[in-house]
Amino acid sequence: MLAVRNLEVVYDDVMLVLRGVSLDVPAGSVVALLGANGAGKTTLLRAISGLLGVHDGEVTKGEVTIDGEPVHALRPAAIVRRGVSQVMEGRRVLAELTVEENLRVGGHTRPREIAANLERVFALFPVLAERRHGVAGYLSGGEQQMLALGRALMASPRYLLLDEPSLGLAPALVRRIRDLIAEINRQGVTVLLVEQNARMALSIASHGYVLETGRVVMDKPAGELLRDEDIREFYLGLGAEGADRSFRDVKHYKRRKRWLS
Repeated sequence: MLAVRNLEVVYDDVMLVLRGVSLDVPAGSVVALLGANGAGKTTLLRAISGLLGVHDGEVTKGEVTIDGEPVHALRPAAIVRRGVSQVMEGRRVLAELTVEENLRVGGHTRPREIAANLERVFALFPVLAERRHGVAGYLSGGEQQMLALGRALMASPRYLLLDEPSLGLAPALVRRIRDLIAEINRQGVTVLLVEQNARMALSIASHGYVLETGRVVMDKPAGELLRDEDIREFYLGLGAEGADRSFRDVKHYKRRKRWLS
């Protein structure tokens, strides 16, 4: 299990971003992490994958553990070797390299498994197999997201951290990415899914957490979150009867979130 306990993260020695965050990601599950921009979702992923130092951040309290072993003080490569891979927001493919070269970069910590993992990725993403010798920068946004997912899988992860994988994609591609995440999970990879598209995330998750201003304000099974009045209003844009709300209604809420009362 991937576990976060009472985690506090500070940037530049002054900016407290995470304030005692705790969550569990059981092996074999999909766990959704919801929250608005600035809630601390990406910071939490950085703390898990060891990338805080790149952004002048540090864990000042608490810990991240994998199967009971603390990993938050390890270097990123060591965390990858323990089975954690992250797909960053915005895809971040190496635009001047080919599709296959991007994938091989993702497998550098597992050199003996590169050939087998290439076949696995191409089976999951046939469009990447068709374009394996094409330059990554010429792929569409959806294809680049698939490449980013495939590159993370090249490290044979047990835990996959996804940061806004549906961002900027058309609805049909969002559904395709959702189905691919579900298939990756069925193949035995545990997923921590950070998403503003709450409906998509909760449709494949077993459990969900809501993060606001650096704190977990709610956690429930995904089905209960989908039925929760606050989640429906503030994250799904639905009224009490399930009807879509107008932009004006969503922008001007008539009540406060219960956890802020």
